[in-house]
Amino acid sequence: MAQTKDYYQVLGVPASATQDEIKKAYRKLAAKHHPDKNPNDAKAAERFKEISEANNVLSDPAKRKQYDEMRRLGAFGDFGAGARGGSRGGPRPGGSAGAQNFRFEDLNDVGFGSFGDIFSSMFSGGASGRGARPRGPERGTDVEASLEVPFRTAASGGKVPIELEVNEECATCHGNGAAPGAKITTCPECNGRGTIAFGQGGFAVQRPCPMCLGKGTVPSERCPTCGGSGEVRVRKKMMITVPAGVDTGTKIRLKGQGGRGTHNGPAGDLLITFQVQPDRFFRREGLDLVAPVKINIAQATLGSKISVKTLDDTKLAVKIPPGTPTGKRFRIKGHGIKKDDRSGDLIVEVQVDVPEKLTEEQEKAMKEFAEASGLKY
Repeated sequence: MAQTKDYYQVLGVPASATQDEIKKAYRKLAAKHHPDKNPNDAKAAERFKEISEANNVLSDPAKRKQYDEMRRLGAFGDFGAGARGGSRGGPRPGGSAGAQNFRFEDLNDVGFGSFGDIFSSMFSGGASGRGARPRGPERGTDVEASLEVPFRTAASGGKVPIELEVNEECATCHGNGAAPGAKITTCPECNGRGTIAFGQGGFAVQRPCPMCLGKGTVPSERCPTCGGSGEVRVRKKMMITVPAGVDTGTKIRLKGQGGRGTHNGPAGDLLITFQVQPDRFFRREGLDLVAPVKINIAQATLGSKISVKTLDDTKLAVKIPPGTPTGKRFRIKGHGIKKDDRSGDLIVEVQVDVPEKLTEEQEKAMKEFAEASGLKY
């Protein structure tokens, strides 16, 4: 079975590399080993294929995630350290020995089922086997993002702007990967299928052709903007509608707002996870709003009437009975957060504000009050 190289080593980046670092490494290496700059150099051509193949996987977040999982399990012979697998029926030590003895059948032992399905899905999204048909429309990848939302917008609903990095069709080549005026011919590596198969015996898996990057055709000169991939990474600004009542951890899915599809396939989805910012006044308990309100010692002792603002700035009168202790709560029905057909309450939480310093007259009056009430101090 042919062994798959470590794509991180191919690009010369660590496994923790960001997408920008991977992009920079690819562009630098592709420019150095491009066939146009190294005519009649078979080693440079092979190196360029490896670089293109590595970039095709690592630049796609979904493919990279799957690839990292397989790499962690030591499913590729060249990886060495960190592998966990071994040959069936023999010892399974960690390190390079386990990786070199790895058998695809062993993946069934750890619950992965058919490795052919996983591997072909990871690298091509197509079916395994020889003689594959040309690739049809493929759905774009889903994009996940976290969005910070002001407390009051989360409670009442509204719109919040977001900026994302997504793949878009290259405006220079319109997705065909060719430089303006370049001649496009059938890929000699895959004979126009867009995929190549490799395997052993009756088992084979497929991956995108490293020469044509899965397109089935190759240009006489690659697009200088996208390097022949047909797509570019761009920042996209949009407004997100925040439903009323969302809380931290709430998720929404926006159909067709994710990565662009290939071969006229539909776009992926955008998955938003909300992170609600704290409010300077209110805090939340489910659908209830807690409003801490300070009152002075006289109001707490003698009783009073105070005014409290709701979430929409409506003023409500709240009666404070005599002898109210700090921490006492008063519930006002229906003035909390509204979500669907439910509505929470507004909870006024009293905090008695005790003065740090008293004038001589105030101190004297307080002592007289304490003595008259039999209070010790």
